Amino acid sequence: MENESDTFEIGGTTIHRLGFGAMRLCGEEIIGPPDDEDAAHAVLEQAVESGIDFIDTADSYGPGVSERLIGETLGDRDDVLVATKAGLLRNRGGEWLAHGDPDYIRNQVLASLDRLRTDTIDLYQFHRPDDDVPYEDSIQTFAELQDDGLVDQVGVSNVSVEQLETARDHVDVATVQNRYNIGDRSSADVLEVCEEHDIGFIPWAPINGDDLDEHGETLDEIADTHDATRRQVGLAWLLAHSDVVLPIPGTSDPDHLESNIAASQLSLSADEVQRVTDLESE
Repeated sequence: MENESDTFEIGGTTIHRLGFGAMRLCGEEIIGPPDDEDAAHAVLEQAVESGIDFIDTADSYGPGVSERLIGETLGDRDDVLVATKAGLLRNRGGEWLAHGDPDYIRNQVLASLDRLRTDTIDLYQFHRPDDDVPYEDSIQTFAELQDDGLVDQVGVSNVSVEQLETARDHVDVATVQNRYNIGDRSSADVLEVCEEHDIGFIPWAPINGDDLDEHGETLDEIADTHDATRRQVGLAWLLAHSDVVLPIPGTSDPDHLESNIAASQLSLSADEVQRVTDLESE
């Protein structure tokens, strides 16, 4: 199965718009290593061999596990853009804790460089604003890391329009990663800014199982027309919805990965795209 999605340019690097989210390569509850690390390596290799050249991860996944697995499998390849994030902690209690302290971020970039086995991180994203740290201080740190050559491109995540504009005052923002899918389009205003300035928009949680069930009748009708699945229709809709959208569905299962990639070959009609777009308002 070959990735046939259109392309997008991030800082001079051209990637296919359908990427791979590497969070699920970790252990249960995104804590610790997976039961079978060889299988995780194999899924990453399969993704790249299938034409996926954009992989997204974060230092909090594991923590550190996802980055390590990517570094061990891919190393520092010129034909794959690896994006990671800093600014969010993960603990054994299952909490995600914002931590945007500049000194912490400067420490974390060194750890990520080591785990990813690279000298420069292709795309480094501020994972989440921290209410206890001025947003501008955190963003300025990412800009300084770019100036120091440790980071090629800078992205932000979980931001409002106002926060995105603040970030753009300090650094050339290459991407935004916010939650966005069929049922949750609360970041539609952020997506509009990204479209206006040709900023890549990476929807996390691009597929929500509850949404697929809630709108199953419509999705099934469209899927049956294309001999596809509800999930594939959801991914194909994201790709058709906006030229700057870069979906990163994640999985640790090779069959699931192949199914996701097949969505890049699904061409929805304008009417089908509109039918899915209208689902949110039902």
